Amino acid sequence: MNFELRKSLLAVAVSGLLAAPAANATNGYFMHGYGSKEKGMAGAGVAYNHNDAMAAATNPAAMAFVDQRLDLGLQIFAPSPRSYTVTGNPPIPVGTPYGPIPGLCPDPNAVPCQTAFSVLPGSVESENDMFLLPHFAYNHLLSEKTTVGIAIYGNGGMNTEYATGGARLVDANTASPTFGTYQDFPGTYGAGTAGVNLEQMFFNFNAAYKLNDKHSVGGSLLVVGQRFRAQGLEQFGGLSLDPTNLSGNVNSTVFGFGAKVGYQGEVSDGIRLGISYQSKISMDEFDEYAGLFAEAGDFDIPSTYTLGASFDVGKSGVIVADYQRINYSDVASISNPIANLTGGGCLDSLNATIAAGFPNFPNFEPATGATCLGGPNGAGFGWEDIGIIKLGYQFTAANIDWRVGYSHADQPIPESETLFNILAPAVTTDHITGGMTMYVGKNKNQEFNLAVMYAMKESVKGANPFDGGATQIEIEMSQWDVQAGWAWKF
Repeated sequence: MNFELRKSLLAVAVSGLLAAPAANATNGYFMHGYGSKEKGMAGAGVAYNHNDAMAAATNPAAMAFVDQRLDLGLQIFAPSPRSYTVTGNPPIPVGTPYGPIPGLCPDPNAVPCQTAFSVLPGSVESENDMFLLPHFAYNHLLSEKTTVGIAIYGNGGMNTEYATGGARLVDANTASPTFGTYQDFPGTYGAGTAGVNLEQMFFNFNAAYKLNDKHSVGGSLLVVGQRFRAQGLEQFGGLSLDPTNLSGNVNSTVFGFGAKVGYQGEVSDGIRLGISYQSKISMDEFDEYAGLFAEAGDFDIPSTYTLGASFDVGKSGVIVADYQRINYSDVASISNPIANLTGGGCLDSLNATIAAGFPNFPNFEPATGATCLGGPNGAGFGWEDIGIIKLGYQFTAANIDWRVGYSHADQPIPESETLFNILAPAVTTDHITGGMTMYVGKNKNQEFNLAVMYAMKESVKGANPFDGGATQIEIEMSQWDVQAGWAWKF
């Protein structure tokens, strides 16, 4: 491939990637794998040289054994269906004074009781169930031992849009003239169409060095762009330190930096080990959503590490096995539980806000306290750290490399966190995958790569903590994707 053509391909690929949105939610909101070859083996490959420039996204050390090549790909990702179902009976006023609600108003003479908030019963499915996710990677050999390159890809994201549904607000504040009454509002959270859109784009600048013919180390500088928008959350303004920067604002775009390091080596004939670690990526704050995310709009990307091994089997087969850990507890806006709201002083702030009657959102007075939305300990999605086991098998038949894989992840969403995770129902835990590589062109210097994935339907059901468990919320999702790629070796 001549130099001018190579430059043109690079320019077109990068321009397309920068213009494309990304939305993904498999292992939490991380991709199950990156390049097409890895994806076909359930994302496993930290210890195996797939000869794919996208391998840098998993282990930069692998690039020392990758050809000089350019990889392009496009993924069709379909998180569908994504839905929530509410069962039970939302609280309504009973008697005078306000009748008891377990967990909220157990004593009918209590002054005041907590305000009750319920998502109304029924099933609602999210709109927007298909996305295009491109990737690009280039690997360049500086010498026999030193390799540099770049990979650009979507790491993950979340996207939901619930156009229907409804919510009920019950005034349990005895100081309010509307005490003992309730009002129903349209929209999942009572403020019209509800949803979020989180997109992440990674720019991975990597370098790798061969220690010898069988062992290598590598590192990457990660430059990350992140974009977010939320809508339909205005009814939570009385629980926010900054209700004007809670919901319904423009897309907020921020940037951050991190690093990845790794090792890969053949420790015995046909047996390889690998390890990689990605640092927590410190992102700028989402100023337009400083009243939603903890720590005034902070939404960093958690650290991860991956351990793995690969084993040659027969003449052309290989088994790969990885264990990945995603440390969601690194990030308060992801891991802080909703109990920080219900168990803190924020409901008292809300009661004071509606003392003159039902709120006329979005004209809430700011809440006070570290556990309120936007505060240092503000409620997040309540996600837990997860471990993921990935297994893959590759073999060659009819001059085509064939792949299959399976992965299982811990459930990141506890039963207690379903209310806010209607926005981010990342409950899938099991993935089955397949893929292939066909070699074409002169001297087989070009490749067509294909990978498919299906994430089996999963659900989590739990009580709504804002109405004392009077209603139950079940969130559900399944997914599939197809990724095709083309590569040139030169």
